[in-house]
Amino acid sequence: MAKAEQGRLSGRVAVVTAAGQGIGRAVAEHLTAEGAVVHASDINDALLRDLEVASTTVVDASDGSAVRDWISDIAHIDIVVHAAGWVHQGTIVECSPDDWRKSMQITLDSAYLLLSEAVPRIGERGGSVIAIASVASSLRGFPRRAAYCAAKGGVIGLIKACAADYLSQGIRFNAVCPGTVDTPSLRQRIEELVPQLGSHEAALRFFTDRQPAGRFTHVDEVAGLVAMLASDEAAAINGQALCIDGGISI
Repeated sequence: MAKAEQGRLSGRVAVVTAAGQGIGRAVAEHLTAEGAVVHASDINDALLRDLEVASTTVVDASDGSAVRDWISDIAHIDIVVHAAGWVHQGTIVECSPDDWRKSMQITLDSAYLLLSEAVPRIGERGGSVIAIASVASSLRGFPRRAAYCAAKGGVIGLIKACAADYLSQGIRFNAVCPGTVDTPSLRQRIEELVPQLGSHEAALRFFTDRQPAGRFTHVDEVAGLVAMLASDEAAAINGQALCIDGGISI
């Protein structure tokens, strides 16, 4: 996406985690196109190399020291986007203690670490904090997503609590809750189901059959919603979990 000289986010400073691919990358590109100065991070250096933003930094979003070092180099922040997460496939019985801890560390603990470091750097004019949650969360349960639903539900709860805490300071907190989005992560999960379901076509149907819209959501659709929430157009939207799921939650 081409960088715009002017946009509704012109002059604002944004930080985005998990920006190497998928939703996080699309968000970083959209915010840049809208004029924001974007500082992007990802755990994978190779995925950041061709991302055209103000700066890129290799950061493990679940490592408190790494997050602190990254954010400490950014004097002022207007927009915070937490996109880090990990999907465990399985029931609660199929979820080992290590799987559970990994789900919480990468998805929920990382949200705490980012917000606790970045929110104090949001200035007097206020700002916008957006977490990528999921419709698979406290909003709706999905088969074989026990740990994932729990972690993303925690993200939504954290966002709502922060919205209440910082309302008087002009900092808005919202969660974006996608359904099934066409990302490299989704494609990997489809392939992981092939041994269990017998074929690539059967694994693909496992995901497509639950899409009322008949298609996966595109990353640019999610990123567009994030850009709107980061802008003044969303000044009255606070403490919400906004679904962008092609009708799954209807």
